[in-house]
Amino acid sequence: MKTPIVYLVGAGPGDPGLITVKGLECIAKAEVLIYDYLASPSLLRHAAPGAERIYVGKKGGDHTLPQEEINALIVRKAREGRVVTRLKGGDPFVFGRGGEEAEVLVEAGIAFEVVPGVTSAVAAPAYAGIPLSHRRLTATIAFVTGHEDPTKESSAIDWPSLARGIGTLVFFMGVKNLPYIVRELTANGRPPETPVALVRWGTTPAQVTVSGTLADIAARVREAGLTAPAIIVVGEVVSLRERLNWFERRPLLGRRIIVTRSREQASDLVRALSDLGAECLEFPTIEVAPPDDISALDAALAEMDAYDWVVFTSVNGVSAFFERLFRRGRDVRALGHIQTAAIGPATAARLMEFGLTSDLVPETYVAESVVAAFGRHDLRGRRILLPRAQEARPVLPDALAAMGAVVREVPAYKTLQAAADIGQLVARLESRSVDLITFTSSSTVKNFMALLPAGRFAELAAGLPAACIGPVTADTARQSGFDVAAVAAVYTIPGLCAAVQAYFEQHRGRSV
Repeated sequence: MKTPIVYLVGAGPGDPGLITVKGLECIAKAEVLIYDYLASPSLLRHAAPGAERIYVGKKGGDHTLPQEEINALIVRKAREGRVVTRLKGGDPFVFGRGGEEAEVLVEAGIAFEVVPGVTSAVAAPAYAGIPLSHRRLTATIAFVTGHEDPTKESSAIDWPSLARGIGTLVFFMGVKNLPYIVRELTANGRPPETPVALVRWGTTPAQVTVSGTLADIAARVREAGLTAPAIIVVGEVVSLRERLNWFERRPLLGRRIIVTRSREQASDLVRALSDLGAECLEFPTIEVAPPDDISALDAALAEMDAYDWVVFTSVNGVSAFFERLFRRGRDVRALGHIQTAAIGPATAARLMEFGLTSDLVPETYVAESVVAAFGRHDLRGRRILLPRAQEARPVLPDALAAMGAVVREVPAYKTLQAAADIGQLVARLESRSVDLITFTSSSTVKNFMALLPAGRFAELAAGLPAACIGPVTADTARQSGFDVAAVAAVYTIPGLCAAVQAYFEQHRGRSV
């Protein structure tokens, strides 16, 4: 049996980008992943496919497992000789009960390592534009639990020292006890006009901040309906928020957008939309697979000397072509005498990754654009290889043939309907908690339609606007019954994001 080890890993405050490099390594090597409610779900994707995932989160007092049972679970899984990663929101040793779990591991004789995380006490205020220290305002900071029972006869917190001796106070888990916290601070000498802010779901697209003073913050929070989880910041530094608030000014903050692109290709779109503040709901509708019959592509690769041009229509086509070329024991030198065309800048960029600069890059994937791009080339009698999707439309080869070319179209890959969490998708659509859906190809539209329960499209998609990467995809979406609200002017991921941003700017302040 292998020597067991447990990694106590801080997952950070919510933004998955704030986890440490070492934290990601521990997730990837875990054979058992035990995780909390406050750990970002997207981090679970870094786990090995065969890793056992166990949720032990605590939400609003509803504990999936009591702490004692979590401790026992960690020990039990480690004693099975497995690598265990205990993933905890924030930092495991800052009000995360990581110290208790570490003590249990010591008593059990099990090796462990602690991987610190970015604590919400620092990150949430920073994302709200509140520095915890400032040379002009304060040089002292205290982290305090706000979860203390206000009905106790005596408090374990030294309220007089906190109220009068510490410049910035940060309370964890204190929303329910906010009136008690305010009462204790003011009763022990903190001025009622002291600035206060509560930051809910800090560092995430759902972040909401309510500001006020000790005199009125409880009423403001009650009026806003703010609930846990939230960090409470008390001190003069809160006054800087009006000038330094950067995160909540992002143009798509709070917008929930469905991304239907394949999981392998979704990262650039998700990253771009997230950088604008959106919450991306990933429901990939397609998977890329080899074509039903690979022999046509193999035959074409065996006689590359016969071609004058290779025209690539997508990133997937480039990837599939070279994967098969390399598998046959050849390399990019097979294309040394051949000119290449890449439909769109993304395809050209993927081709460049293999060391080839495209000789021709039509800006858009429509027949007119291809004809215009090839206008200065005499294609009469030229042999063109067109490796692309098995189910592709005939528009492009027909256009090239009309220009006199001899076109050999071969399937390099096919797209399949991806498995998705239909229950979660339907729940999102039923609750009208989605602001927009994005489509990056006609296949994503068709497969999304196929995912929905039969006969419920009109009900579930009612009022749901769609953003499409180009006119072909937009036409497919309209024909399928979607309200196409935005179409990229430049048929790229940045172009799609620009169209999405423009749409929401146009509808700013209105329910969309």
